[in-house]
Amino acid sequence: MAGTVPAADVTVDDLAAARERLRQAEAAVDDYGESEARRVAEAYEDATDLLTNYEDTATGSGDFAAYVEFQERFVNLVEELPDDLPTRESFEEANDLLDRRRLAKKHFDRARDLLAPAREAVEALDEREAARGHLRETRQAVRRRLSTLEEEIRYRERLLDLGAADLDAPTERLRDPIETYNSAVTDGFERFRREESARDLLDLVATTTAYPLVEFTPPPESLRAYLDDAPLGSEPLPTLLEYVGYSRSKLDHYVDDPDRFRTHVATHETYLTRLDATPLTVGWPPPEAGELRRDAEELVAVVARFADESVVSHARRVRDLALRDDYERLRQSAVARDELAEKERDRLASGAVEAELADLRAERDRLRSALDDGES
Repeated sequence: MAGTVPAADVTVDDLAAARERLRQAEAAVDDYGESEARRVAEAYEDATDLLTNYEDTATGSGDFAAYVEFQERFVNLVEELPDDLPTRESFEEANDLLDRRRLAKKHFDRARDLLAPAREAVEALDEREAARGHLRETRQAVRRRLSTLEEEIRYRERLLDLGAADLDAPTERLRDPIETYNSAVTDGFERFRREESARDLLDLVATTTAYPLVEFTPPPESLRAYLDDAPLGSEPLPTLLEYVGYSRSKLDHYVDDPDRFRTHVATHETYLTRLDATPLTVGWPPPEAGELRRDAEELVAVVARFADESVVSHARRVRDLALRDDYERLRQSAVARDELAEKERDRLASGAVEAELADLRAERDRLRSALDDGES
């Protein structure tokens, strides 16, 4: 059986060749007839099994009983074959050869040669099965190639969309308000984290579960329960993290129950350390207008819970960016600047991307048509 065709290299010609191989293999079996080919193959397998099993014991001056048994079994096998079985004469010739007083290994070898016509039926069946498998694998390779082509086509279509953007558009009209808000909300959250109690901080984070677009990881319930009860919960988070680094003997001077503190606070050190304003910021390039508006509505609601009015005002300005008539044009320019490297810009300018896209679409259409023709 031929090796599997790599999906990256598969062509219409490979598919046609696989189908032709199967057509020829099926024709070879049809020359016998399906049932006849299988009967010949079964008889051939029985005969060669006898030759293999008795070659050592029924030859030379070996086991006479094995010699007699072998001849009887081989004669019976041939006599029970249907008169109209294709290649029956090859079994008869092998039987005549083996009908002698003494057998040697060369007679067994010669008998196998005489059974060659029957072996061709076995090979025809095997080749048909192999051809079916090869065609199946080639079709799978075509489907994988089509999947890859779709990805490459989408990529180049996106490049063309980005290439149509106005790269000279004043994207600072979006960037400046977003950067101002991000800086303000980061400072505001860090101030809250540094100055307010850890209990209040985790309560704030917990309330954001009502705002799924603000993607804070909810605080562990055991940690919140501990801070709600322990006097230590009134301390700001940096103080708690400082305590985490203390030895047990030193911690004993600051915490009523050091073991409980370690169980409920120290085990969550990674979570507490990573708790920052990132979920409250807006990325760059910004999302589409509808998404930005929905995100910013929730940001305004959350920021108002801990920051002063100036930060909330910056959040509202970010929300209102989505209402600008030129938002999508400016955003598309920002996306293009962010994603298009100099190499892609050169390829767009030269027309290479359009040419590649045409070639990929043509290959996709050829493969689709060839695949559909064989499956209809």
